[in-house]
Amino acid sequence: MRKLIYILLFAITLTANAQEFKLTPYSQYLTENPFVISPAYAGIEEVHKLRLSGVAQWLGIKGPSEQTLSYDTRFAENSGAGIILYNDKNGNTKQMGVQLTYAHHLTLNRFNEQYLSLGISYKFNHFKISTEDFDDGSGTGPNDPNVGAGISTANHNFEFGALYRYERFYASFNINNILKKSEDDFYLEEPTKLRNYYMYTGYVFESNNGEYEYEPSAYFKLFESDGRSITDFNFKARKLTDDGYMWAGISGRFINDQSFKPASIAPLLGLNKQDFYVAYGFQWNINEASVLNHNGTHMITLGYNFQASSSNANWFN
Repeated sequence: MRKLIYILLFAITLTANAQEFKLTPYSQYLTENPFVISPAYAGIEEVHKLRLSGVAQWLGIKGPSEQTLSYDTRFAENSGAGIILYNDKNGNTKQMGVQLTYAHHLTLNRFNEQYLSLGISYKFNHFKISTEDFDDGSGTGPNDPNVGAGISTANHNFEFGALYRYERFYASFNINNILKKSEDDFYLEEPTKLRNYYMYTGYVFESNNGEYEYEPSAYFKLFESDGRSITDFNFKARKLTDDGYMWAGISGRFINDQSFKPASIAPLLGLNKQDFYVAYGFQWNINEASVLNHNGTHMITLGYNFQASSSNANWFN
């Protein structure tokens, strides 16, 4: 049993930083769904937007996967709401959670298209470490009744986001996990401060004939607990059509506290036809983790836009 305890403490130490009550995004926010990283985007478009994303991590290893379902809508002239459900499994650890969001959209200057959006989210997270497959070294194997089914914890938290838009420029800022995590759920040395900050900004350029759009953007995330941070540099190009658009892009992730070391690169493709949407991304790790993740990480997003009543606002292009 002592060996089992050591195994549990080691697993908890490895996964403590992962309990952020909102999964660190791969490239979902680039597949026309920035709501997954900022509550200020809830209801920003005049449609009911439904998105389902599936991520298969480390395809050469059994188990790790992630699914995210999001829905956001405009329900009044200046208000929006949304919900996000997610499920993440990695080996013997599993997270499930829900996020409920309200956003308020303000028109600062309609003449030059200046808008400010504010959003807040309530989040519930359930985290579990399964122990039924652990072997404590006594020779009894994983079916030993002393091992049990696992240990779990549940937490509540909040997130605040702000989004500013000026013509084709946009910048959003978020404070995530505002509350500290409850103590002594697993381990006395487990971090309780899970607050992090992130910013997403970019600009949409339009070709002279209006047929193409080019969008460079950047995403920055800072973890308050240990000071580590990451930055994504992204570029997308869209070809507009009579019934939608098609696009291609690329995203590169860098580890800032390791001398801005590159971590991964992800090519992306997407298609919007009338109200249907599909996108695919492949994240290829180029650091030491690629030894394990030799097949990369695949991500697919499916979506549908239900038409909503129009308003006088033009929150997004």
